[in-house]
Amino acid sequence: MIDDFKHYTVMLNEAVDALECKDGKIYVDCTLGGGGHSELILKRISPNGKLIAFDIDEEAINHARERLKNYKNLTILKSSYTNIKSELAKLGIEKITGGVILDLGASYHQLTKQERGFSFLKDAPLDMRFDMDSDFSAYDVVNNYKEDDLVRIFSEYGEERFSKRIAKKIVETRRAKAIGTTKELADIVISATPRIKSNIHPATRVFQAIRIEVNQELKNVNIVLHDILDLLDVGGIISVISFHSLEDRIVKQVFKYESAKCRCNDMICKCPPPKIELVNKKPIMACEREISENPPSRSAKLRVARRI
Repeated sequence: MIDDFKHYTVMLNEAVDALECKDGKIYVDCTLGGGGHSELILKRISPNGKLIAFDIDEEAINHARERLKNYKNLTILKSSYTNIKSELAKLGIEKITGGVILDLGASYHQLTKQERGFSFLKDAPLDMRFDMDSDFSAYDVVNNYKEDDLVRIFSEYGEERFSKRIAKKIVETRRAKAIGTTKELADIVISATPRIKSNIHPATRVFQAIRIEVNQELKNVNIVLHDILDLLDVGGIISVISFHSLEDRIVKQVFKYESAKCRCNDMICKCPPPKIELVNKKPIMACEREISENPPSRSAKLRVARRI
């Protein structure tokens, strides 16, 4: 139900302020979510600006559609932001004249709604899909991936130091019976790892890794950043919020590469001119007040660049 949808918009003002919103220009919210960023953008670009918003989560779209029903200059697309080029082409949009916002990672609603299967704190079927129409879920990763592949994703996407032990235990367990719930998986992780003093639950990194694999989060971020830079008009701004080091590393690397005057280091440089200039060299962090209201925002980093 729409009334059950809970979402906290992280760095609302900072991320939208960075876009320098102007009436009459075209903006894109690649991650509509609860609609917080979109609503503030719409307030600042109305009546003549246009906002195109993407999401693949039907529950988020239904909530945002109701929240933003009074804005006539909004187009909501149930589509992945990786389709930004083709979807904008369908709308006859060749260039994004204003800016783009990306709020990466899972929403509070997705992480806390029991039946979505993102959390090890609530027993539920192994799912973790952002797009509920997708045929591929956490169940498939846990029960069908080879041991080496499990080690790889736990190491790369979860930075889990006990990835080999956990993967081995998962494979041993599923030989007798398929692993079907979040509790079953969390218990396996706990049993496969030594007890150490930590404020982080032993299953945290494994669940993060599986979620990233199911939704191809890191791959998609890399794709969309390059597509956005192709679509942005000169002067257009991209504002990106990331929540863990893996996402932020990709954003930082792409921004660094595309803003560099030379990438070849040859005596005579033949590199094409840079596509962007960095608006902030160091990431913007959430303020203390926001962190006290919404502790998960502590890990958020905002990076901003302008097309040149």
